[in-house]
Amino acid sequence: MKIEARAFPYNTSAVTQRQFEEHLKLYNGYVDKTNEITEQLKTDPQASKANATYSEYRGLKKGETFAISGVILHEAYFQNMTADSTEPGLKTLEAFQKGFGGYEAWKEDFIACCKAARGWCLMVFEQRTGSFRNILLDLHDYGTITGSYPIIIMDMYEHAYFMDYGTDKAGYINAFIQAIDWNVVERRLSRL
Repeated sequence: MKIEARAFPYNTSAVTQRQFEEHLKLYNGYVDKTNEITEQLKTDPQASKANATYSEYRGLKKGETFAISGVILHEAYFQNMTADSTEPGLKTLEAFQKGFGGYEAWKEDFIACCKAARGWCLMVFEQRTGSFRNILLDLHDYGTITGSYPIIIMDMYEHAYFMDYGTDKAGYINAFIQAIDWNVVERRLSRL
């Protein structure tokens, strides 16, 4: 099934429009690669030569999870940022209380998680234990908890902020937290 890139207008105070537009180019690349891999798996997957040590099929399947996760994470990241000032809603505050002991405790842990991340930082609802957690992913498809539902998504790859912040990772993290669209977060929580 072919996927289409979604349009995301520039609507954030966390990064400049130039940084945002460059980031969209990377997102579109993940969409293209997802479609390319999907097509190859349909037409010539080399499944008969599949091997855990090395095979074209293994490479395609690993590339498939990396690319589609890159698409999904970027879409969720772009969606949960805004240039407008919003406040956490009731469901969000309840999630912070349940998972972390309150907003300030969530924020402290989220910032630490972001600083430790090489790829992504997410607040997720983990279905097995029914808990909220901040997790980090070193790659799009490495570090996630199976069955977890992403609530807040932050891209921590250097390409997400380096043009605007250079090595000031903390400045980017703080700007992102100020730009979270709490209305989007509230909608995500209402789906649980």
